[in-house]
Amino acid sequence: MSDSRGWSSPDPDDGPARPQQPPQYPRHPQQGGQGFRGQPGVIPLRPLGVGEILDGAIATMRKHAGIVFGSSAAVALVSALLFLAADLWVLDRVEPVTINPNASEQQQLEQLWSALGDALAANSVVLVVTLLTQTFLTGLLMVVVGKAVLGRRITFGEAWEELKPRLLPLLGLTVLVAVIVTVGTFLFIIPGIAAYVFLSLATPALVLERGRVGMSLRRSTELVRGSWWRVFGLLVLAMLIAFVISLVIQLPFGFLGGADIGQDASVGQLLIGELGYAVASTITVPFSAAVTALIYIDQRMRREGLDLELARAAGQA
Repeated sequence: MSDSRGWSSPDPDDGPARPQQPPQYPRHPQQGGQGFRGQPGVIPLRPLGVGEILDGAIATMRKHAGIVFGSSAAVALVSALLFLAADLWVLDRVEPVTINPNASEQQQLEQLWSALGDALAANSVVLVVTLLTQTFLTGLLMVVVGKAVLGRRITFGEAWEELKPRLLPLLGLTVLVAVIVTVGTFLFIIPGIAAYVFLSLATPALVLERGRVGMSLRRSTELVRGSWWRVFGLLVLAMLIAFVISLVIQLPFGFLGGADIGQDASVGQLLIGELGYAVASTITVPFSAAVTALIYIDQRMRREGLDLELARAAGQA
C-alpha cells in the first residue's frame, strides 16, 4: 500500500479479497506476538481499545500541531466572523414577520413561507461558507491522521495536494450525508441516528481510499455493520468529550461578555462570544475528526487485516 495509491479497499475487482476473519492478537501486545506489528505512528498496529483511539487523536493533534491547529484556527476564525457579521448586519435587516391568527389559512401559509424565506436568505451565505470551510478542514485532517498513523510528517502543502482531487466529491458526500441524516431524524429521530452511525466513516473512506461518493457510503456501511453499538458508543464518547472541552473553554468568554447574550447584546459582547466559539472549535473539531478517522482505521484492522498493509507502508513488515 503506497501513498500514491492510497488506502485501497479490499474490492474483489482489484484483486483477491482479504480474509474477513480478523487475525488473533495477543492479550498484551507489548509482550510481542505475530498479531502485533509495532507502532510506527500515533497508534499500535492492531485492533484498538477505546483509550488508544482517544490517545491517538490527542497524539495526532500534538505531533502535527502546526497544520492541525493552524488550519483549524483559520477555519474557526472565518466561521466566527461570518456568524458575527450575520448577527450585526444580515439578521438586523430581516423584518420580523407576524402571522396574523385572524387571517385565512392561505394568508397564514403565505406569511409562514415569507418568514422562512427571510430566514434562509439571512443565513444562506453563512451556511454555504461554513459548509465549504468545514468540509475542507475535515478532509485535511483525515489526510493528516493517515500520515500520523504511519509515523510520517506532512506539510500543509502536501496535505492540500492530496486532498485537492477529493474536495468536490467530499463536498457532495457531506451534503448527501447531511440530507440523509436530516430526513431520517424527521422520521422519529431513531432512523436519523442509525443513518448517522452507519455513514459516519464515509468521509475517511473517501479521503484515504480515494474512492467515489457511492463507494464511500457503501464502505462505511460495511465497516459499521456488526459493530454499530461500538461505533455509536465511540462517537457519543467523542461528542461528550468535545462538548465538555467546548463548555470549559467558552465559560470564561461567557462571563466576560455577559452570561445572557441576547438580541440587545453589544458588539463587544457578540465579539467575545464568537471568539470563545472559535477557540473551542479550534480544539474540538480536530479531536472529533481524528477520532472518526481512527475508528475507521480500527474497523479496517479488525475486519480486513489493514495492520499488515500499514506495517508494510511504514517499512516495518
